[in-house]
Amino acid sequence: MARINPATFVRQVRQELAKVTWPTRKETLITTGLVFVLSVLAATFFFLVDQVIGFAVRLIFGFGA
Repeated sequence: MARINPATFVRQVRQELAKVTWPTRKETLITTGLVFVLSVLAATFFFLVDQVIGFAVRLIFGFGA
């Protein structure tokens, strides 16, 4: 395996970082907001499904009240 000079490595890392397209502040805030909203929706959905399944189990087996 070829050994690489630390200075060359740092230079290559900087070159690669210059190629990255960083999101704007607005894009970051919108994406963060969407993650929070979708997390709340998923939590609500799974809570409701859990309640329905629990109700069905109590109805069928008559325990867990």
